Amino acid sequence: MTSLPLIIVPERPGDASAIEKLNERAFGPGRFARTAYRLREGVPPAADLSFVALVGSLLVGANRMTPITCGGTPALLLGPLTVEPAFQSQGIGLALVNRSLDAARAAGHKLVILVGDAPYYARMGFKQAPLGQITLPGPVAPARLLYSELVDGAFSGVRGMVASGVPVPA
Repeated sequence: MTSLPLIIVPERPGDASAIEKLNERAFGPGRFARTAYRLREGVPPAADLSFVALVGSLLVGANRMTPITCGGTPALLLGPLTVEPAFQSQGIGLALVNRSLDAARAAGHKLVILVGDAPYYARMGFKQAPLGQITLPGPVAPARLLYSELVDGAFSGVRGMVASGVPVPA
């Protein structure tokens, strides 16, 4: 059997349907009730920060970044990060997240948050947000609210409610 190389490319407009089907398979219909999904409603992902993983012409993973604010401070919300089940545990998620973080850093963004598994995302530099420092407009297990500073000190002094928004790089 031939081994096809993994290619990570910026998300293209034609990828939206395949990404939605992948998210549906991975997370089911209940995903729309989750707080992070509600923050993304009506806000398109940042096209220059969102990537897909391809094996040949098959889309096997995707990661998006969406503009938000944290207590008025511009930031990005990472996710959903989705990898086709047959391709999981092969480093695709790690590669997608790192590509998005590198692109965000290069574009001048300073802070990224997400709701996710701390041990998994710690490999990519994410830390648990201190209890009560930032809050989301819905239920989130405090241990799953994570942040990554793309610029040292970017999370210092950030306090308040996370909301949909458009970050402006400084």
